[in-house]
Amino acid sequence: MSTTLEHTAELDALDTIRATAAAQDLPYAGQLPPALAWALVTQGAAVLVDVRSGEERKFVGHVPGSVHVAWATGTALTRNPRFVRELEAKVKKDAVVFLLCRSGKRSALAAVVAAKAGFSQVFNVLEGFEGEIDEQQHRGISDGWRIRNLPWVQD
Repeated sequence: MSTTLEHTAELDALDTIRATAAAQDLPYAGQLPPALAWALVTQGAAVLVDVRSGEERKFVGHVPGSVHVAWATGTALTRNPRFVRELEAKVKKDAVVFLLCRSGKRSALAAVVAAKAGFSQVFNVLEGFEGEIDEQQHRGISDGWRIRNLPWVQD
């Protein structure tokens, strides 16, 4: 990773997101759309952490190069009591960290906990990997990482 990054439109957007989050008293650094998250990750400006379960990553797909730290595990999605310790082992607390889950809900919860644990630049990726459930009870139709044609692979 480069130690100096050129100031880009993406970094300007991230600054705006930080300011918006602060104005809204959000307990973490902010929320950003998937395309912006990917642009900053590819610039080396952030680390993408997938907080979905191992089963979700394996069977639904995942972002290449993302770090995995499960917020919850198993089919019942039982809260991982070691989440903060595992995150600390894989990511520095002062790093810019983007958390990604299925729809953006679990990653928002994980962002709150990570911020309380001292991660000063933790963000939630909106829409998640698969997106929201639509009126037909389907995901991945209108939003989410995959529908936005961002890189992902499946095992």
